[in-house]
Amino acid sequence: MIVCNIQRLLQEISPNVTLVAVSKFQPVPLILEAYNSGLLVFGESRSREMLQKIPLLPQDIQWHFIGHLQTNKVKDVVGRAAVIQSVDSVRLLNAIQKQASQTGIVQDVLLQVHIAVEKTKNGFLPSELPQAFTLSLPNTRICGLMGMATLTEDKDQVRSEFRMLRQLFDTLRSGPFAGNEAFCHCSMGMSGDYPIALEEGSTMVRIGSAIFPSRPQKP
Repeated sequence: MIVCNIQRLLQEISPNVTLVAVSKFQPVPLILEAYNSGLLVFGESRSREMLQKIPLLPQDIQWHFIGHLQTNKVKDVVGRAAVIQSVDSVRLLNAIQKQASQTGIVQDVLLQVHIAVEKTKNGFLPSELPQAFTLSLPNTRICGLMGMATLTEDKDQVRSEFRMLRQLFDTLRSGPFAGNEAFCHCSMGMSGDYPIALEEGSTMVRIGSAIFPSRPQKP
């Protein structure tokens, strides 16, 4: 089933779009099955779970941290995740910079933007982003934006939220990040809404249930 799901997705998704297989709560054998089907990028949302999986799986896997990251967990994620997609505050950005500096690496991150109606979702408001661009971040590389649309059956609303994020991404790419080749990712779209996200210019989709069988969430 996993192989067929991946083959179908790869037919739908342009080679220029990165497919992040959301492997949270999935056992190692199923992740390995997805890896053997050609996927190299996997997304985890809990630092402890990611750290447990990394030594058990091929070392060329590129791990993306996609969940809400608390500042006291930054030390567990920096240097182990290739990209931290869920940087949702200046405080977290500063904590990542501090840890990356101490470790002597440059950590790639995406800034999570709050585009949904639900207040439970995290992220910068668009008006708050300029504050992040004034920081001194020699060990933190901002590589783009990430956002999650409202969980709704209203496709027009989802489309408008994705369109807003892509427009914001384009504005930043031609403004503060003009000429910065690293600023290249607009991560939007999950299993339930990725076709709309692709139509609106997503460069990275985060797909879990459309690849893996559903599993009960861990407490």
